Amino acid sequence: MVPDPRYLATAIDAALDVGRIHRRHFRRDVPVRKKGPIDLVTPADLEAERAFRSRIGRTFPSHAVLGEEAGGATPAEGRWRWIIDPLDGTTNFAHGLALFTVSIALEVDGRLELAVVYDPVGEELFVAERGLGARLNGRTLRVSDRAVLVDSLVCTGFPYAVRDGRHRQVQVFEAFLGRSRAVRRLGSAALDLCYVAAGRFDGFWEEELHAWDVAAGALLVEEAGGQVTGYDGGALDLFARHIVATNGRIHGAMLDVIRGVPA
Repeated sequence: MVPDPRYLATAIDAALDVGRIHRRHFRRDVPVRKKGPIDLVTPADLEAERAFRSRIGRTFPSHAVLGEEAGGATPAEGRWRWIIDPLDGTTNFAHGLALFTVSIALEVDGRLELAVVYDPVGEELFVAERGLGARLNGRTLRVSDRAVLVDSLVCTGFPYAVRDGRHRQVQVFEAFLGRSRAVRRLGSAALDLCYVAAGRFDGFWEEELHAWDVAAGALLVEEAGGQVTGYDGGALDLFARHIVATNGRIHGAMLDVIRGVPA
């Protein structure tokens, strides 16, 4: 449990403020810069992370921040580390597609303790506190109860380097097409994980992700009664770059599908 109620209040206020930044820029003629051939950044990404870092610096000056756009955590990592993706789903955002979020998590002594993910277009605020459950706009969240993969709707994403190593990625995707009810790809890992927590998806897998992509969503799934691991079935390592998150009932089956495709 997070001992200081100011942490959650700060995360929620920050997420709502970032959402206002998103809406101000969304579907406007904003410049788009490339960090890689298909890896984009917009003024909304940069403004949102600056605003968050400024807020944490004023409110909790001893806390570290790890964010997508500004790189590593500063100051030196200590007991408290905030992990933020200021705009998860930048490609969607840049194309005017309303599937993106701000994702905020807080680690205390190396353990995720709270999570806030906000969809500013759908006005959905996902919140989780360790040991206290997960909520959507104040309503308790629970994962789905589907017990077999063939009845399950699963989701995934592809890394920015997919052009260089797409063969296995496509094979895993194809394997799930043959084993599940259907597969979706929304373009926002944080939103995918929130939808697992809400029972809209039954499972999610992806690789080549960063800590800021999955930290908040992983806690939301766990607190909604789901299961989150790496591809090896062990405890999630935020820096291992792979994740499987499910309702728990289809977890083994999803791992079997992934392991069945040669690396």
